[in-house]
Amino acid sequence: MKRIVILISGRGSNMEAIVEACAAEGWPAEVAGVISNRPDAAGLAWAQARGVATQAIDHKAFDGRESFDTALGDAIEALSPDVVVLAGFMRILTDGFVNRFAGRLVNVHPSLLPAFTGLHTHRRAIEAGCKAAGATVHFVTAELDHGPIIAQAVVPVLAGDTEATLSARVLEREHQMYPRAVRWIVEGALRVDPNGVVTHAGGVSQLF
Repeated sequence: MKRIVILISGRGSNMEAIVEACAAEGWPAEVAGVISNRPDAAGLAWAQARGVATQAIDHKAFDGRESFDTALGDAIEALSPDVVVLAGFMRILTDGFVNRFAGRLVNVHPSLLPAFTGLHTHRRAIEAGCKAAGATVHFVTAELDHGPIIAQAVVPVLAGDTEATLSARVLEREHQMYPRAVRWIVEGALRVDPNGVVTHAGGVSQLF
């Protein structure tokens, strides 16, 4: 049985989608814990109500990123994770943390990487006149919003879209894609070639 640890900073809607899919679909895995850097994160109560172990490690209690990331990493390691999922975890992680969980750390970014790394992705897509936008699930590397791409979801950019309307459309698709990608990982279905290209061993489409 594989063990999944999920990191959140707020409501954690992608966390909710993963927890529910894991239980409903009978994955060969369990969500071993949900950890937040914000003690008031709404997702903690949601997870607790469903019997998932939770922990808050307040980044404000630490004097720097390195000390926080060390404490966070120790808490994660105590749960013996096979995969660590960033689900709206609003912290830039140190290289030491990323390297500690290399190959086990995944993220969803709200753009079609490599386009629009960083913040305000939906606003930038609209301003650039993009006809499509989306989200990317990828393995995390030390370079921000890079790393081997596991799956991508594409939605149209509609006339009159605002940052809020486009964000909502993309998030709905994330809730479909992210659980599927995590399931592929725990099932051992993915292959990463020497160039960092990820494929599904069964030839399943990685586009949503």
